[in-house]
Amino acid sequence: MAFYVSGQLLTEDYYLANKLMKGYIGAANIDTNSRLCMSSAVAAYKRAFGSDTVPVSYRDLEQADLVVLIGSNTAWAHPVVFQRLIAAKEARPEMRFVVIDPRRTATCDIADLHLPIAPGTDILLLNGLLAHLADRGRIDRSFVEAHVEGFDATVEAARHDSQDIENIAQRCGLPVDDIQRFYDWFTATKRSVSLWSQGLNQSASGTDKGNAVINLHLATGRIGKPGMGPFSITGQPNAMGGREVGGLANQLAAHQDFTPADIDRVGRFWQAPNMATEPGLKAVDLFEAMRDGRIKAVWIMATNPAFSLPDSTTVREALDACPLVVLSECHGGTDTARFADVLLPASTWGERDGTVTNSERCISRQRGFLQPPGEARHDWWTITEVAR
Repeated sequence: MAFYVSGQLLTEDYYLANKLMKGYIGAANIDTNSRLCMSSAVAAYKRAFGSDTVPVSYRDLEQADLVVLIGSNTAWAHPVVFQRLIAAKEARPEMRFVVIDPRRTATCDIADLHLPIAPGTDILLLNGLLAHLADRGRIDRSFVEAHVEGFDATVEAARHDSQDIENIAQRCGLPVDDIQRFYDWFTATKRSVSLWSQGLNQSASGTDKGNAVINLHLATGRIGKPGMGPFSITGQPNAMGGREVGGLANQLAAHQDFTPADIDRVGRFWQAPNMATEPGLKAVDLFEAMRDGRIKAVWIMATNPAFSLPDSTTVREALDACPLVVLSECHGGTDTARFADVLLPASTWGERDGTVTNSERCISRQRGFLQPPGEARHDWWTITEVAR
């Protein structure tokens, strides 16, 4: 059996679903639609820092002198953050914005420079910037020596990949002058924040792209200080909260892995009688397992995979083949609801008490101002009743 959960859940709901599956049912076959938006960033941060740690706050965006937005239509996808950026620009007109996106989106309205990059060439552009920083002597050597491993090999690989700015311009489909301006601005501006989202993450090389961004900040020591750092902005209201409680199939609560020590620690804290001992099926693999009969029961919470997962034909075939599909949802007419054997009416935003964690890792407390209608129940309550 498996759970497929969602960044629309509150942290408490997320936590209980993971505790039930990983601590009591005894498998880790619980994954989340955050897999689609954030798993690349999670892997990039873990590879760079050893933990899934976002070292930037929203205030850093307002304190930066240069904000580079990569693969993020912030104006549409994160409108509150975008309004803060607009306000910061109005307060400090000298602040600069670079938008790297193949499309000209609404976010480009605040751009001092828009780089309509050829799809798939992000790493080339970013590695070219790393080589440029090294050639201009703008590497923070004391920071690198104290905190960074493998730096010289990384710079050499970046030089080999990018070769020269003319080569970068040709392959990225950009004017040489625009690339040079971007490189010069980043080189000269210490208080720089790089903000990225799904345009980088949702790629076969999404983790490498995230690390290419992080490397720029490690090379220049622009991290852990006001107005600077690599900032992956999450795709859903509580994607970060899910990451904190081990919402992904390859993690345990509190950003822990499936090492013997971590399994023992979480098991003792949960007083769990049947801890999972290895990672479970990730989102796409989970639905393929449903289609071929390895997963015979699935509980889906607060998401619509028949519409939102890649290769929707395969997902619909999986849902159709699965003997038991349970759906907790606040709306009865979704694509996935058509495949449900059991529909559990769930409370929704404005009806629930609990917490979410936003992109900067700040926990927000929310209080319901409406009573759940009809037979709707909170997800944590439903999970607890099933567990009993």
